Amino acid sequence: MNTSMKGLVIREQTIGESDRLVTLLTADSGIVRAFARGAKQMKNRISSSTSLFAYADFSIYRGREANVIDNASPIEVFFDLRKDIKKLALAQYFAQLAYELASEEQPAEEMLSVILNALHLLCSSNKDLRIIKSAVEFRVLSLSGYMPDILACHTCGTYETDTMYFDALEGVIYCEEHGAAGAIPVPKSVITAIRYICLTEPKKIFSYTLSEENLDILQSVSEKYLLSRIQKNLPTLAFYKGLD
Repeated sequence: MNTSMKGLVIREQTIGESDRLVTLLTADSGIVRAFARGAKQMKNRISSSTSLFAYADFSIYRGREANVIDNASPIEVFFDLRKDIKKLALAQYFAQLAYELASEEQPAEEMLSVILNALHLLCSSNKDLRIIKSAVEFRVLSLSGYMPDILACHTCGTYETDTMYFDALEGVIYCEEHGAAGAIPVPKSVITAIRYICLTEPKKIFSYTLSEENLDILQSVSEKYLLSRIQKNLPTLAFYKGLD
């Protein structure tokens, strides 16, 4: 049976001398794995559409044992990512997050939208990378069932105080009176940014501003929270951080 779908290549693996096994992030079917015969050959008509970060229209034969890409037409290949090693590394990290958090045969329309918007920003804007990174981390976690409880203090229900505490292990916040051991002290502006990222409409999640100091705090909080939920090493994150 042949199926048509749009998908973003978030992983590619060379099979044999010239084939690729690609992992796609799709809106309707989440993670889809498919073989691309001869795709490593430069003259192959589907070569560009099956490379990492290619967003394309795919025609896929879905067999009993494997999916095979019959045809593919590129929509966007995000070539400009290759011009900046740090942006490329961050894009690779986002691809790994999608691979870890999306599911097979489960819709992932909003996650796909978030990753695509992030890649567009990396290619075409000078937006601070900390803004993009923290927004992607908190939003994809929220989409995967890991939204932190950031509406009010977990102990007393206070909406906000000048200093709040974010508990990365429990995924809750506390007011300044009830800060728990191990929770990270953060200014209320950072909590406001986290609420915005998690709760606003998808296209707006990158439209927030913080001071340099508070961006560093937000990035630390979002990263610690993500690692507490994924609980595994992320080589792409280590590589990205190593560039600093």
